[in-house]
Amino acid sequence: MGDAVELEVDGRTVRLSSPDKMFFPERGFTKLDLARYYIAVGPGILRALRDRPTTLERYPEGVNGENFFQKRAPKNMPDWIPTAHITFPSGRSADEMCPTEAGAVVWAAQFGTLTFHPWPVRRDDVDHPDELRIDLDPQPGTDYDDAARAAHELRAVLDEFGGLRGFPKTSGGRGLHVFVPIEPRWTFTQVRRAAIAVGREMERRMPEHVTIKWWKEERGRRIFIDYNQTARDRTIASAYSVRPRPHAPVSAPLRWDEVGIAHPQDFDLATMPARFAELGDVHADMDDKRYSLEALLDLARRDEHDHGLGDLPYPPEYPKMPGEPRRVQPSRARKEKEPPTAP
Repeated sequence: MGDAVELEVDGRTVRLSSPDKMFFPERGFTKLDLARYYIAVGPGILRALRDRPTTLERYPEGVNGENFFQKRAPKNMPDWIPTAHITFPSGRSADEMCPTEAGAVVWAAQFGTLTFHPWPVRRDDVDHPDELRIDLDPQPGTDYDDAARAAHELRAVLDEFGGLRGFPKTSGGRGLHVFVPIEPRWTFTQVRRAAIAVGREMERRMPEHVTIKWWKEERGRRIFIDYNQTARDRTIASAYSVRPRPHAPVSAPLRWDEVGIAHPQDFDLATMPARFAELGDVHADMDDKRYSLEALLDLARRDEHDHGLGDLPYPPEYPKMPGEPRRVQPSRARKEKEPPTAP
């Protein structure tokens, strides 16, 4: 595995043991390659993670080994990495790491962290999101190009309802994410309500191509707007995170003129450093302005008042929420309503 090495990361020394451990055998990338990647894109991933409670997706033996999500801050975490106390939907709570410098990212990579999953909040206010995150998730029969087509219509929706500016990025798989920086004055429930309003407006504009149906049996060959990614304790892989797939793809921030032209396979652990060296972080100005959700919440109120469109189901691990419809898939509900057959 080779002797341990010490890496200098913005004035912080981070020790990396077993630097030659193979993390991506298909591409020949080692733990040291992973650490050097995160150093190369350090300003970008730190912009995405700074002061955010962050869950670590760890693969200690590499992408082909066992993995787990670590929500609680590791016991061996150095004292220069701060934490935030967050509460889960179950009522339990934990202290999660909150990177404030690039060395924290490399320190996590030392322990096999491939992907970083930050909350949409900052550690000084963990109950009020400062990002609206829209997840465009291709369903069977659709692909990235379908998600890109939906993303351009989503851009128009965001602009129409509040002049919101979205920042697109690849998921690292087949999907697209669009993040909108918002004022941190709404609860998780309200932000989720805004995401539902976005999804319903998208359904009206692209009914054959987009769906907000929670149950898979109802989605069809459409792009699913996963509104529940805005629920408390639901996170999305950060920009620049390496994804756990054999070819080591990364979640790549895009300019809008690249959406539909650039493709996820263009961005991986080998190619992203060169792009970053040339262009820098194309979302560097993401935190320069925060937007209001009032127009989207007005749209949600109109949907509820004029069309009777209320809340939608939460994920199965959540407690029953006020105003939530019955959490049962439609085919099962229909069977339960059918009268018993005569003997």
